[in-house]
Amino acid sequence: MMVALLILMIGLTPSLVSLWIMRQADAQAQERLRHALEAIAHRGLPSLQPTPDLRYIEGIGLLIGDFTCRYNARSRYLRCAINPSGPCEGCRQYDPVIPDESVMLDS
Repeated sequence: MMVALLILMIGLTPSLVSLWIMRQADAQAQERLRHALEAIAHRGLPSLQPTPDLRYIEGIGLLIGDFTCRYNARSRYLRCAINPSGPCEGCRQYDPVIPDESVMLDS
């Protein structure tokens, strides 16, 4: 009888220890999350101001920079490969896109 009880205790010990460690880790994670939420509430988020050359183009979405330039990245975050930080006005590498004739014939 004593041997059976000893075997049962040895068999349950790893599960109990694992359960205790998981509960401790969960409590620590909840505490860190609570501290992070309090820090954000006290500090606040910075206001995100849209850049002045951010434009909405139908069918494409929000773009930054001059869309008529061949090197425009057609992105909301990057103007072009040559002058990524901008501005587009007065850029020496400005190369206007020549409309494709097949596109012009369809319209």
